[in-house]
Amino acid sequence: MLGPESRPTLDAPDDDPYLWLEDIEGALALEWVEAQNTATGKLFGQKQTAADRDLLKTIFDRPDNVPYPTRIGGRLFNLWQDAANPRGLWRTTTLESFRSEVPAWEVLLDLDALARQENEDWVLKGTSILPGTHDRAILSLSRGGADAVVLREFDIAERAFMPNGFYLPEGQSSTVWLDRDTLLLMSAVGPDMATASGYARTVRLWQRETDPLAALIIFETRPHSILVYAGVDRESPQELVWFVEKPGIIESNVWTGDRTGPKMRIEVPTDAWLSWQRDWLAVKPRTPWNIPDAAYGDKTHGTDTVIGISFSAFLAGDRRFTTLFEPASRRALQGFFWCGGRLVLSILDDLKPVFEVFTPADGAWSRELVAGLPDLGTVYVWPFDSEAEESNGDLLASAQDPLTPPSLFVVRPAAAPVLLKQAPRAFDPAGLVTTRHEAVSSDGTRIPYVQVGPPGMSGDAPVHLYGYGGFNVSLPPFYNAAIGKLWLELGGTSVIARLRGGREFGTEWYEAARREGRRLAHDDFAAVAADLVRRGVTHPGRIAAEGGSNGGLLIANMLTRYPDRFGALLCTVPVIDMRRYAKLLIGAACIDEYGDPDKPEDWQFLAPMSAYHVASPGKNYPPIMLVTSRRDDRVHPGHARKMAAKLQAMGYEAHFYEPATGGHSSGKDHDEQAALIALELAFLRRAIGW
Repeated sequence: MLGPESRPTLDAPDDDPYLWLEDIEGALALEWVEAQNTATGKLFGQKQTAADRDLLKTIFDRPDNVPYPTRIGGRLFNLWQDAANPRGLWRTTTLESFRSEVPAWEVLLDLDALARQENEDWVLKGTSILPGTHDRAILSLSRGGADAVVLREFDIAERAFMPNGFYLPEGQSSTVWLDRDTLLLMSAVGPDMATASGYARTVRLWQRETDPLAALIIFETRPHSILVYAGVDRESPQELVWFVEKPGIIESNVWTGDRTGPKMRIEVPTDAWLSWQRDWLAVKPRTPWNIPDAAYGDKTHGTDTVIGISFSAFLAGDRRFTTLFEPASRRALQGFFWCGGRLVLSILDDLKPVFEVFTPADGAWSRELVAGLPDLGTVYVWPFDSEAEESNGDLLASAQDPLTPPSLFVVRPAAAPVLLKQAPRAFDPAGLVTTRHEAVSSDGTRIPYVQVGPPGMSGDAPVHLYGYGGFNVSLPPFYNAAIGKLWLELGGTSVIARLRGGREFGTEWYEAARREGRRLAHDDFAAVAADLVRRGVTHPGRIAAEGGSNGGLLIANMLTRYPDRFGALLCTVPVIDMRRYAKLLIGAACIDEYGDPDKPEDWQFLAPMSAYHVASPGKNYPPIMLVTSRRDDRVHPGHARKMAAKLQAMGYEAHFYEPATGGHSSGKDHDEQAALIALELAFLRRAIGW
């Protein structure tokens, strides 16, 4: 007698009976998807779910939500979505008006009207406004929220697309204005223009009223690199174009040149971060950088330090850097950028946000702190002005924590932050507290996590546990309106785990969970779940865990490696099939992160975390819901489809849902987002008996 279908297996990883589900628009696959959507909707789309959806949509559509602006040419631009404008209004105003309670916005483009007029499912993904005159823009229009976009030139003064303007069909594309009639084009559209990851392989010089597919190639990389991109330094006294080649997610090669192509490579280690402005260069080595110097003695700049030097002196051969930042135990750089001739460093000091500003002059660097921002919760700081040459040094800052909605500040040089906007409360925080704890992982490493909920230890708290753990991305505690309204306000507890693989404590923290170390990020998450039980907060059957994208790989591994620690699992837009991931959409770009399954030595450590192959009959797996999007062109929908099909064939409680649109997210607009989140939380609550 034959047992339940358990293919593919670790012993026969390429014997995959569900490959047909990788055909995204295939008739048979779509028939399966629609049947799954119907079944999931019947199970969890009850009246309460509809009420929850409506509640979330009202929160997302509130007119007093913060309209985050970008300043270009002295004016503020914003894309605004609400109930009347679900796709959004691209609009502009002045800073003076923005400060008022009801700003006077000028609508540049109504996306809903455009979608109706052209019968297209348009989503505005980005805008690139012509510097100087600010009267033209290249708009990036996505169908259904996908990463691929159509590029079209828009006349801002006339509020209309230009009939014979720049236009490029759908693809992974972006542009930079070189002058009024010339664009730098980075696009996968055209023969041999895409890398194996599906991104741009070339930089092309695209002249107005010419065929972009015949545009002159001025820079290119090998097909197996990830991508190339370019930009323009408009503060340089002569035309300066910079070019970046990304052989992998860690390494970069940077050149300077002009519209004819690169001329000079910036001689820093390929794994270093670098940025320059107004003849000053800042570098962050990822690994120790030894610089021989016969005259002054050799110098080694350590991992995650930030060093600065005159750019012209560096190009002339000078290597006498000034050390601006050195990491310490649990004090790590998160990023840096230039703004108005000042270098802004974003730092986490024992997970508290700190911002230091360095101003170079006459070979010296003065240092100051950005004071007046909260030192708890989450704070982001970024340049107010989109174009560096227009900046006066103003910064924007957003501050929030799990119980405090975001506030938007403007921070002028050497001045205290000034509040611009405050988001409304989405839920009642009464009786809720935020606490920080640490779990001990499999190798003894202490893993921090933030817990939000009622004080005290009931031993039975409904817990929503979220994590990511990868790609050098920190996961700070943030204000989550949906979890607040549909979990915390109902008496539940939420937890955010800060796993290895992120950037919280620097390169070492990230490297520990890269490639063969990825299992440690998964161990970290399981350790947090166990610690919640150890501390008396809850028990395993009441823990509902969620993760998306790389976090979906995390959740799939909780199913196969730690099923006894969870009551329910939500796995969204996930990476799961580690045997084929590098062959699907942009998967090849992630080989540096995960490893190469075509190499036997890499498959040896990838196989145990390929939950699609590890899953087998007769286990005590908790209920799981797998969610993807048909328009996700970043992580292939086949991962979630195939995992759901295999689990169901083996008799497990595995639910599946796939909206037709949304891209690599929870939806393209507030309607889709509210509906999907309400459905997902309905599943989690029911699965843990709440």
